[in-house]
Amino acid sequence: MAGQNHVVPQSACGAFLASDNSCLWRVWAPAARQVDLVLFDDHGERASHRMLDSGEGYYALALANIVEGQRYAYLLDSKVERPDPASRWQPEGVHSPSAVWNPHNFAWTDHDWHGIPREDLVLYEVHVGTFTHEGTFSAIVERLEQLRDLGVTAIELMPVAQFPGRRNWGYDGTYWYAVHNSYGGPRELQQFIDACHRVGMSVFLDVIYNHLGPEGNYLIEFGPYFKSSVQTPWGDAVNYDEPGSDGVRAFVLNNVRQWIRDFHIDGLRLDATHAIHDSGVLHIISEIMSAVEEEANQLGRRCHVVAESNLNEAGPLLGAGGSGCGLDALWNDDFHHCVHTLLTSERGGYYQDFQQPLPQLEKVLNGVYAYDGNYSKHRGNSYGAPVGELPGDRFVVSIQNHDQVGNRALGERLSQLVQFNGLRLSAALMLLSPYLPMLFMGEEYGESNPFPFFCDFGDPTLRDCIREGRRREFAEFQWSGSVPDPFDSFTFASAKLTWEWWSSNKRDGLRHLYRDLLKARREWPALRDFEHREAHLINATRGEVLLKIVRGNPQRPHEQIEAYFNPHQTTVILPAMSGPINQILLSTEDLKYGGWKRSGRLGWDLSPFECVVVGKQQDPKS
Repeated sequence: MAGQNHVVPQSACGAFLASDNSCLWRVWAPAARQVDLVLFDDHGERASHRMLDSGEGYYALALANIVEGQRYAYLLDSKVERPDPASRWQPEGVHSPSAVWNPHNFAWTDHDWHGIPREDLVLYEVHVGTFTHEGTFSAIVERLEQLRDLGVTAIELMPVAQFPGRRNWGYDGTYWYAVHNSYGGPRELQQFIDACHRVGMSVFLDVIYNHLGPEGNYLIEFGPYFKSSVQTPWGDAVNYDEPGSDGVRAFVLNNVRQWIRDFHIDGLRLDATHAIHDSGVLHIISEIMSAVEEEANQLGRRCHVVAESNLNEAGPLLGAGGSGCGLDALWNDDFHHCVHTLLTSERGGYYQDFQQPLPQLEKVLNGVYAYDGNYSKHRGNSYGAPVGELPGDRFVVSIQNHDQVGNRALGERLSQLVQFNGLRLSAALMLLSPYLPMLFMGEEYGESNPFPFFCDFGDPTLRDCIREGRRREFAEFQWSGSVPDPFDSFTFASAKLTWEWWSSNKRDGLRHLYRDLLKARREWPALRDFEHREAHLINATRGEVLLKIVRGNPQRPHEQIEAYFNPHQTTVILPAMSGPINQILLSTEDLKYGGWKRSGRLGWDLSPFECVVVGKQQDPKS
């Protein structure tokens, strides 16, 4: 039995509806001695069908005359009814029956789409529920032209797998295969991705293979999905290497294939790979890479895999062998931490490791990590390793993201912590850096609405535990009594973007700066060169320490650019320059960017938190 134009792999689980309305159900449930498929009619009446034991813990059954939307569940050992762990659709939430859905009933129009090369990626992180007032995939489509005009080439969706309730960041998902119902469900996600490809934008998806959420997680009743021998911050680790792990690995790899094959996803962002524990000879991430490559080749597309890791190592970027998994890129949080501490007075938590942000930023720009084997006071040990000669487009940097904003007590964005000249400086640091940039939704115009932590669990005991945990976590802050209640719908509503920049010269100017810098990244040869990177701390005329970045091949000096950053509250004077690099191409204090200098009056005096770019290229046109 197969879905239209698709042969069901032997290890694939879920409900597979074919064009002749026959349907195959398969589930991996080695913890059960008997599994029954329960079908529900429109009146809630049940019809039970015994599933056949097909060996190695798999149960299967094929039935005729099934329509899309058919509700079903699995009855385990005649005791409990549970939704399908590999459900593609949970229309009524995590505790209700699953629904049959056929991914092949969608007519794609992206046949000529081949993806975005890695070096051209400009990522834009989006939380579907707060990106628009409606909070759906369809509503995002109306903003795609604005994002393309800005220079974004890839939308990175925060997790969309089914989670409890209607409000969540997505990292508490319990059905990895199902697309969240309040966002529009699986069909609307297909429509959204097709629309992105129509305007020339890739779509990345944040996926979590290190843990599941606490509510609606019934996997332990089906099989050995977890191992108690290893703990993560979210509980027992996923079982990738103990008895029964073959079924778990197949469950994950078929999920990876689904996103590429059925939804035409262009890239995956793997969450917290340091919490994926696999001592096997072939690491699960290496197998994920192979699955992505195989499905992408079938579609004739580029598909990238980016990982978040707090280990500060480059090994996962290398080919198979040792710690190598062949990943396309890694997140680099050290860049964010340097910029954040440079612009704010914060030194608590992990920021205590960034007491000298300017020299540490110089190190990050030259060698990727601030901590590459040196001692961390926050961690209490040395960590990380030198990167070597890997080019800059193997690392993703940001000045804001969901973690760094949302894990604060109040969820304040950088726009609530620094002035606009600081926002412009931070944007220039990121977009002139030799790394791949990722914007957090709304930062390009200085969105001031916060992005606090929010969720919508139904279990009252769990809700109380989370509230108390938040109060305890932020008890040291004077505003701890005002930490937003994550379950209050107002907390969620407060995070929605305003999409307002026209009424503010500073907001409109900041967005203008982002657009021009992203245009420069596309057109200036120096900014397209990820091999050559050079940063220095220099003294201005009165001895103030500034940061200088040189981009471009030194063998082609006429293409090189130099950027000077003044991170001080005072104006500093640069010495006049001569030679091939002597023309001011861009200043973040230009009037058109919301600053105070007219283009014809730019000079070598750097205002507080100003960046100037000099070289031979022409100023990018608006």
